[in-house]
Amino acid sequence: MVRRIGLTGGIGSGKSTVATMLVARGAVLVDTDAIARSIAQPGGIAMPALEAEFGRGVIAPDGGLDRAAMRQIVFADAGAKRRLESILHPLIGTETQRQAAAAGEDAVVVFDVPLLVESGRWRALVDRVLVVDATEATQLKRVVARSGWTPDAVRAVIAQQAPRAVRRAAADAVVFNESLTLLELETEVQGLWKLWAAATTR
Repeated sequence: MVRRIGLTGGIGSGKSTVATMLVARGAVLVDTDAIARSIAQPGGIAMPALEAEFGRGVIAPDGGLDRAAMRQIVFADAGAKRRLESILHPLIGTETQRQAAAAGEDAVVVFDVPLLVESGRWRALVDRVLVVDATEATQLKRVVARSGWTPDAVRAVIAQQAPRAVRRAAADAVVFNESLTLLELETEVQGLWKLWAAATTR
């Protein structure tokens, strides 16, 4: 029986849309990106350590993390990326575990983890890995349209993520969300839900 599903995909792949569809079918979502944002908000538990490590230049006027400034530092310096992760990852891990435990033993929990494959540790923590995939050209188009980022900024994020082939190789199932309508995507998600989770939720 499948109770722990790891959900991942490149930026702009449609992963968040798939997560919403799984929640609508009864899953409990643990969103590690949302956790990362919450701990770096004004007053967030990560802020003192982030300021101590990177200085006032990464602090926004409201007291939260200036993500654009932090992104520039990380893209320019691999060491800075490791230092950032050493602060954020333990805090994210603790809150992830807390939310999963709060869901209860009988819940189907979907862990939305953008860097699931890159982290190397998630395979042992979930029963199945679901990858939402799209071509890089489609990722670029979607993210530019929704965020206003420059194409170069989106390419920089894609370059930081695992190659599509590596993500797909780590998957138990792949949803190729290249030109699917929302209804077609719903149909694929429903099929996976029946296969993996329906028996645990009846």
